[in-house]
Amino acid sequence: MPPPPRPGSPAHTADTTQLTRVARRPGRRGAEIVRRWNQASATEPWTNLNVAFVSGTNIDPPRAARAYALTSVAMYDAVVSAAYWKHRYRRPAPRAKGAMLQPSVDLGYPSDRAAAAGAASRTLAYLFPHESAARLDRMANEAARSRVLGGGSHPSDVNAGLALGRAVAGKVIARARTDGSQETSHASLPRGRAHWAPPIGGAPNPASPLAGTWRRWVLTSGSQFRPPPPPRFGGAKFLSEVHEVMRVRDALTPQQQRIAHFWAGAVGSPLPPGVWNQIAVAYAGRDQLDTPRAARLFALLNVAMADTATATWDAKFAYWSPRPENAIRDLGLDRRWRSFLATPPFPAYVSAHSSFSGAASEVLATLFPSDAPQFRRKAEQAGISRIYGGIHYRADHVVGLSLGRKVGLLAIAAGLEERPPAPGPLTPAPGGAPLREARRPCRPVGRDACLTAAARIMEAAPMGPHSPFPVLWRRT
Repeated sequence: MPPPPRPGSPAHTADTTQLTRVARRPGRRGAEIVRRWNQASATEPWTNLNVAFVSGTNIDPPRAARAYALTSVAMYDAVVSAAYWKHRYRRPAPRAKGAMLQPSVDLGYPSDRAAAAGAASRTLAYLFPHESAARLDRMANEAARSRVLGGGSHPSDVNAGLALGRAVAGKVIARARTDGSQETSHASLPRGRAHWAPPIGGAPNPASPLAGTWRRWVLTSGSQFRPPPPPRFGGAKFLSEVHEVMRVRDALTPQQQRIAHFWAGAVGSPLPPGVWNQIAVAYAGRDQLDTPRAARLFALLNVAMADTATATWDAKFAYWSPRPENAIRDLGLDRRWRSFLATPPFPAYVSAHSSFSGAASEVLATLFPSDAPQFRRKAEQAGISRIYGGIHYRADHVVGLSLGRKVGLLAIAAGLEERPPAPGPLTPAPGGAPLREARRPCRPVGRDACLTAAARIMEAAPMGPHSPFPVLWRRT
């Protein structure tokens, strides 16, 4: 990146003059903009927008997981790259008197919040072409401008951050164009009762049958953790699990129905990866993670779930396991039997809800260790909900949960393996202001370290100019 305006230069004077003028009197509209974009980490509004876009799109789970991962990695790499340039140029953040945003001891150029906005907006525009790219650019510009209106950044800081984030997005999009997801195929369905068949009244072709071959983030292949085959169709164990599904369906309690509906994840919802993103947003907000640590959280979480989608779809289309609705009818057990939830258009083994939840719970349990039991209970409940729904067998859940946990732990290991020396503190928080960048009060321990369980884990892998994921922002 080019250097910031040199102190004493006409560009620097203009930069400072503009900041002082708008920060002293942002106006009612300006104040609303500052509050809208600065009450939480820079990643939160864009994660919420990603969730909304998935919910409003006819998209299947692997493609949803891919979208969450690409957006999160774009923001993470943009924030990390911004940190690199901050410590190269070491320009102090402004200290505008009477400004809405509290003066920061962080370095200012380029703005990491603007970088996250630039990266997320361009990546979302690529992923959801039916959304207005111009509108997303305007949102990113407004997010960046909020820093100037609030007195937290010079105009040149946010302009540089936007440019950097958009350059990172270009790298992420280039990767996305070659990840194999554009390949489409109507799979040749195996014949016989022992194999998957389309749901009654559903689409004739399964969703994204090639997703198990897509480019991975941390897995060496989609089959790296491929589980053994499911129970043999018609065998004693298979029949036992079929009868369990039927018994549960016939005696569903109101609470079980609520659990099934909560985790249903059908079209028109954020799907299971989106539900876990919503959970992560809540915990990041509770612990007031700052932008670098929130970006890292969502990158690890969504990379884990994207690779879990690949591993899960590899297993589904390796075994073509039939869904309960078809198996129960084909076995002659009850030709009128219907599942409580609508049967998804892809094979049963393994359960995607269970595998996504296994991966997400392990990532979140690592980053928020005091809450680990709760995350694992949520994962167990998400998987069991599919048995309540009548669309999965016990083995689908148990094996899927194990598969997801393996991928989640692999993603955590990949995220922690690079440990470059930190060039200095990133965001030690002064605390006490009514409106400031979201974070807990911190004390210096060699680097900034908000004293929350999540931040202590992340402190083991400090932010620095190295991304553990294969998006080469260092070329931008």
